[in-house]
Amino acid sequence: MASVMSAPTYTIKPALRCLCRSRNTLHSLRSITTTASQHQEAALQPTTTPPILDPNLVSTRKEEQQLLSAGVSPIGSRRRRAAVQSTSNIPFEQLPYQCFQEARKILQADREEKLRQIEEERRRIAKAEALDPAKCGGEAGKKGKLIAMHKYLEELKVLADVNDPLIKKRFEDGLGDMSRPIYRYLADRKWREYKRLVMMQRISQMHIVPDVLPHLDPIAEVSLAFGRRNVQPGEFVDSRVSEIPPRLNVHVFEKGEKLVTLVVVDSDVPNVEKDSFDYRCHFLATNIPLSPTTTSFPFSVLSKETQVVLPWLPPHAQKGSPYHRLSIFVLQQSEGKVLDVKAMRTREIREGFNLRSFNDRHLVKPIGVHLFRTIWDEGTEGVMRRAGLEGANIELRRRKPEALPYKKKDGARYR
Repeated sequence: MASVMSAPTYTIKPALRCLCRSRNTLHSLRSITTTASQHQEAALQPTTTPPILDPNLVSTRKEEQQLLSAGVSPIGSRRRRAAVQSTSNIPFEQLPYQCFQEARKILQADREEKLRQIEEERRRIAKAEALDPAKCGGEAGKKGKLIAMHKYLEELKVLADVNDPLIKKRFEDGLGDMSRPIYRYLADRKWREYKRLVMMQRISQMHIVPDVLPHLDPIAEVSLAFGRRNVQPGEFVDSRVSEIPPRLNVHVFEKGEKLVTLVVVDSDVPNVEKDSFDYRCHFLATNIPLSPTTTSFPFSVLSKETQVVLPWLPPHAQKGSPYHRLSIFVLQQSEGKVLDVKAMRTREIREGFNLRSFNDRHLVKPIGVHLFRTIWDEGTEGVMRRAGLEGANIELRRRKPEALPYKKKDGARYR
């Protein structure tokens, strides 16, 4: 009987040892594990909010990119923002740097000297204006002398403030007053350092000169935007975007108000009969006042009675034609001359518009330019239909070159 009862005992003991060993292993593993479970970790993890970046204090490229992606531009240069961040909001002119303060004293003394020269030059101008023209070479000689003296006076005004750190700070922050000569000088210098070079490169690459005008020397900064989209020089613009009239920003760097004419010309209109290209005017407006403080010109806001000669025509390119270059020109009118809008409406036409003849006829000269390109896309057909333009169902194809006639060579030469 004892032998019968001992058999299950030997059979069960190995199984019990295996169960105990696995239980001890699980216990040791659980004691080593220190991480919480997944649902506990989610409950304990605090919700972090992204830091609020100040556009006046960011000083790294990463922070600048975060601001730009949020639609906010950093203020001023990175060096200035780093200095402001490390000085606990101390006013810029009171920064506790001995070299900076000593340099400001030297600059202040130089500015006082320039102000003294400005007052002296103003007295000389007043004295020259009171002179009899017969004593200074006639009316033309007196006028030329006064122009040179006023030019020198403007140069002195610029030299008095060009080294002032507060002036540079306001300019970098975008707070410059364009009615003052120093801010116009700084803006002109900044434009010529990069943006004007890019524009001249695009004009040369895309042959705007000499295809549209024989010569062009821009002295005004021109920027173009369709709605919220800013257009870079020579950029391709979707036909549905350019269907609406654009907004033009023109910055001039000379004092005073002048009248300008705005012209938009397409220089790549296919002419099937002549197997070449013609011009088309997409917009023409005149008698627009322009000054350093008046810079924005939405085409849709211009007066249709006294300014707009030819309203906005949406740019379009027929299927199969190469891309079209659309150039926007800012033309300065003669001093004090107002063009007759009614007479221009009867004379100026869209098709076959020649900008060279227009400039000679109305005595205007180009001072600014911008350009963009358009090509047939999926929205061109709808744009042409809404504008009432024909040719959306026509596809242009290049003519295949004719093969040269085969000429059988004389076999005798090979004998």
